[in-house]
Amino acid sequence: MEQRIGSSSSKPLEGAGFDPAFIPGLTAPATGREEDAKDTKDAPGTDGDGTVEDAATEAAPEAEESEKPGDSPAAEAAEAVEAAEESEDDEPEPAPDGPVFEASDRRAALVADHRGVRLRLDDQECEFRWDEIGAVETETARFGKRYTVTVHTPDRRWYPLEIDADSRRRFAEWDAALDEVLDAYFDDGAEEPADRV
Repeated sequence: MEQRIGSSSSKPLEGAGFDPAFIPGLTAPATGREEDAKDTKDAPGTDGDGTVEDAATEAAPEAEESEKPGDSPAAEAAEAVEAAEESEDDEPEPAPDGPVFEASDRRAALVADHRGVRLRLDDQECEFRWDEIGAVETETARFGKRYTVTVHTPDRRWYPLEIDADSRRRFAEWDAALDEVLDAYFDDGAEEPADRV
């Protein structure tokens, strides 16, 4: 039995064994020469020998000029929405007159206001709206100056944040300020239902 060295056909091998992106039922891509020949013969506006008709080339620039981006009403509306979003990002939301609690140290920061509670530790941040919070718990260290605020969510997850205070006297100030914010914005759902008749 004779064996030939090299490929016996000019067609490339097909299948998953040779091409990891092979999907059965899809045709294999044509080789460069075959693809160029098919494109010139089958392209609209060409003669059978691959030459381009003059009418097609004259109509193409007119079509390009008539369809400039931004001419359609949908494109104008999309641009207006993008511009509005950019302007909203630049201008901060006006804060209503209400209590705000802020505490921070060199690594951590905590802000509680009308929008919710925001925690930051180094480059990590998380934000909780008031409807996403199940409870807010504070804890002070028995020794030292560490103040811990833990945000509990209704799905039984908790997010603690420790802030180093400059003195232990700050604990009472922070507790009072945080209680004021929680009283103003946090609805814990513990209100007693109305008497039934």
